[in-house]
Amino acid sequence: MTRRLLAAASVLALCAGTAQAETVLHILHTNDVHSRIEPINASDSTCGEEDIAAGACFGGIARIATKINELRDQITAEGGNVIVLDAGDQYQGTLFYTTYKGAEVVEFMSAIGYDAMAVGNHEFDDGPDGLAMLTDGVEFPILSSNLDVSQSNILADKVAKHTVIEVGDTRIGIVAALAMDTPETSSPGPNVIFQDDADSLAAAAAELADQGVDKIIALTHVGYVRDLELAAEVAGIDAIIGGHSHTLLGDMEGAVDAYPTMVAGPDGTEVPVAQAYAYGKYLGHLTLTFDDAGVLVSAEGQPVLLDASVPEDEAIAVRVAEMAEPIAALREEVVASTTAPIEGAREVCRAQECEMGNLVADAMLDRVAEQGVTIAIQNGGGLRASIDAGDVTMGEVYTVLPFQNTLATFQLTGADIIAALENGASQYEEQAGRFAQVAGLQYIVDPAAEVGSRISEVMVEVEGEWVAIDEAATYGVATNNYMRGGGDGYDVFASNGQDAYDFGPDLAEVLADYLGAQEGGYTPYTDGRITVK
Repeated sequence: MTRRLLAAASVLALCAGTAQAETVLHILHTNDVHSRIEPINASDSTCGEEDIAAGACFGGIARIATKINELRDQITAEGGNVIVLDAGDQYQGTLFYTTYKGAEVVEFMSAIGYDAMAVGNHEFDDGPDGLAMLTDGVEFPILSSNLDVSQSNILADKVAKHTVIEVGDTRIGIVAALAMDTPETSSPGPNVIFQDDADSLAAAAAELADQGVDKIIALTHVGYVRDLELAAEVAGIDAIIGGHSHTLLGDMEGAVDAYPTMVAGPDGTEVPVAQAYAYGKYLGHLTLTFDDAGVLVSAEGQPVLLDASVPEDEAIAVRVAEMAEPIAALREEVVASTTAPIEGAREVCRAQECEMGNLVADAMLDRVAEQGVTIAIQNGGGLRASIDAGDVTMGEVYTVLPFQNTLATFQLTGADIIAALENGASQYEEQAGRFAQVAGLQYIVDPAAEVGSRISEVMVEVEGEWVAIDEAATYGVATNNYMRGGGDGYDVFASNGQDAYDFGPDLAEVLADYLGAQEGGYTPYTDGRITVK
């Protein structure tokens, strides 16, 4: 039986006996908004004038505000209980974050009235100071049960292990967890200590239970696959609201499973797991019913698509427009054109050769080819959007490459290049961002093989011919400075790279220049440089 059918069966089973239910809790939730303050198009990039005129835009903070306020007012008027949660990664992804560095998140989340937020890995992209912008600016709690920030003079006492939200006469406990590999994917620094996520969630839930709290929600930024494991493993949690993997759940096209997905918990109960894609395109709405003893008896819901039928909150839309003015000229500058859409979807670029991966890797290699560099490696997770056909603006380029990474070059042996590719494939089943998009290389990846032995037939181009890589030889490699420093698990770059230079031009500028140099417009392509068995 599929998990979707199990979910349906579980909900029916849970619904038995709901006549005695005492509490119905509505959870409205977002995750992985990634600085999409303005509405987005079908490629998850900022909507242009044509899309706006055609009514083809989704999300945006003003539309999120409208739907949250509408549902909250409706539920409250009917005597119901509602809380508003975010599962992390409000930061990073557009020029709004590049310009305002979290001040915009503080302003708009406060205006909407969120009740709690989990720390996401990208909240650390500007180090502990970046997260402090958020914790110092909002009045609602920022949570992570598995972070020890007591050694940080910047964050000490600013990130809570858990909180209790009171709605009516109901107390709702919230615990939280952040992905354990955040030191590899962002910049929390040495004074933020990561503890086991499952143990930390269990301990936080037990503390709340000792305080008499019998309804406990886990707000996590660990990814859908890990959420399913935590639901099965951690006692004392009634539901999980997740983020990090940008997973769409529900009945719509493209969803990977049911919303919520029901998982058998360690104490025999069914634990609902919910997530609502990313970029503010959907608002999650999970309804939980508890009996008099605080036992969950039903779980149902569906993400709400925030399309053009949802009006934008007028006051917030005006404020968004004001904040957009200083960056409008840069964003609207046309730097190139493309003859067809350039595929940069997350689920593609983290699993196989993709058009955006080829483009960015080619651009990197082109920029430094005269330095004797013959190989480029770009993490799929660093590619954040697709680009539509036609004119390409600088704003679109920054949406694809928002991290302000610089082009880095270094020397590496063939054996270490193979090790790097193995790292890229080591979390394939999780669609981790470390998956390697390449130029000047060909390789085969077998996701079914053991970690560490998934890569084979690595080839390099020598005088126009493809030949097997020489493990003893040294090659010139280009990447971004984040990966060169060991980000996304590329420790071999940091430890074994020789003659490294990490301070090249901004990768977005490299991409814009390369695109702009293509006469007649750029034509996206794949050419078989990565083969997935």
